[in-house]
Amino acid sequence: MSGENGTVPDAVVKIVENGPYQVKGPVRLVDHDNNVYDLEGKRSYLLCRCGQSANKPFCDGAHVRTGFSAGERAETAG
Repeated sequence: MSGENGTVPDAVVKIVENGPYQVKGPVRLVDHDNNVYDLEGKRSYLLCRCGQSANKPFCDGAHVRTGFSAGERAETAG
């Protein structure tokens, strides 16, 4: 996968079907008060998408327990 200028992106966000956002690569995660989450040493992590995690913004598997369902797909050229 490459970015618009042909380079590999620093971070990739993957939408897991019926699950969380999987984030890989270096990013800075900031809350609404401008506090920065400590992601030191983590190369990937999962962000809650169902809204039911007890450890927001991170996923704790609540999507499985609650039956969260979402199957977004990127539009493909064609």
